[in-house]
Amino acid sequence: MILLISGTTHTGKTLLAQQLLEKTGWPYLSMDHLKMGLIRSGMTDLTPQDDDTLTDFLWPILREIIKTAIENRQNLILEGCYVPFDWRKEFTADYLRDIHDLWLVMSSDYIRTHLRDIEAHGCDIEHRLENHIDSDSLIQENRKVLTGCKENGCTYYLIDQAYPLDLANQVLNQIRKEER
Repeated sequence: MILLISGTTHTGKTLLAQQLLEKTGWPYLSMDHLKMGLIRSGMTDLTPQDDDTLTDFLWPILREIIKTAIENRQNLILEGCYVPFDWRKEFTADYLRDIHDLWLVMSSDYIRTHLRDIEAHGCDIEHRLENHIDSDSLIQENRKVLTGCKENGCTYYLIDQAYPLDLANQVLNQIRKEER
């Protein structure tokens, strides 16, 4: 089983992946680690700021990692921003049976009301060199993700009132329900 966790920055993707690893023992791969390995090794001239271009560059690699894991009957959590909204078109029905997606999206109201909390939790799992958040940009990015999810039938979790402390359990329960 493959779980794709995506969304924009500061939505809790890495924290959720870590919690799922601890609950299930399934490994996870941070797309940011793959990105930085390719950038630092000189295998691309892209920079960490080239988000849209990075999706085009990284997705073919991630797609083939997913296929390989499924073919080997391995569980894997992939988390990061570099999943195209139309990712399903890249897989046959045989592969799609083993892939679940979850996009984390924060509402505008949540961002406005909880901006300091979002910043405070920005380094819960990974150390960010720059953790200041521009609320307007974050709101715009989350709206873009929500629109992309709705237009492409992606599974998303809207964080609107309070950040769910039991999100990992909710995700696992939903996956079990879908697999029945």
